[in-house]
Amino acid sequence: MVSTRSASRFAERVELQRRLTRRRAYRTGAAILVVLALGWLGLLSPAFKVDPSRVVVTGADAIVARAAIDRVVSAHAAGIPLPRLNTAALRDRLLEIPGVREARVTRVWPRGLAVLLVTRRPVVAVPTAGAFVLLDIDGVQVGRSKAPGGLPVASVPAKNARTLRAVLEVLRGLPAGLAGEITKVGADSEDTVTMTMRGGATVVWGSAEDTQLKIRVLAVLRSAEQTKGARVFDVSAPTLPITRS
Repeated sequence: MVSTRSASRFAERVELQRRLTRRRAYRTGAAILVVLALGWLGLLSPAFKVDPSRVVVTGADAIVARAAIDRVVSAHAAGIPLPRLNTAALRDRLLEIPGVREARVTRVWPRGLAVLLVTRRPVVAVPTAGAFVLLDIDGVQVGRSKAPGGLPVASVPAKNARTLRAVLEVLRGLPAGLAGEITKVGADSEDTVTMTMRGGATVVWGSAEDTQLKIRVLAVLRSAEQTKGARVFDVSAPTLPITRS
């Protein structure tokens, strides 16, 4: 026969087990509620929705206006909670803006964005019917102008993309000081790039190979007493340069 004390202890253990079960249920329910609340706060709540007035843009200039960036952000990001925003897709949209070469988008909590731009800069002006097409170092058109505006005027055979790439590759490798002295650049083929400098001197560059050696050789020829007044500097074969007066 079960004693009264044993029955009482058994009842206490049962009650304790019920209490523990209820506590675990409460804790589980509370954790679920917290997860749901956080999910709602992050994915649906207006607390983290992108506010266009809190978007900071760095790099916008005369090539890419701030207004163009604002239009893309307003169309593809405004009102979207930051945790749900696809920054890679927004970056791709920004790259579609003419003149944008690179873009980076970073979330700024709780409702902002930081947009960093690298714009395309014209490096040559290519004459067309009544105007100049302005190209960047990648050969992408970034504008049109009635005048070259201080850019070197490029002359290459029509629709000859390989020759144009060779000209741009040569310009890419030049130091800023030397590039700033060029008034004209042209080529009939990939291996016949020629430049005209301020003052009228001509530099026969040849191909885009051995750029650094050609730069050094040209600098020596232009500064040496015997050759600095030359009208033609031929560094197409940099180990055997030629000058002509």
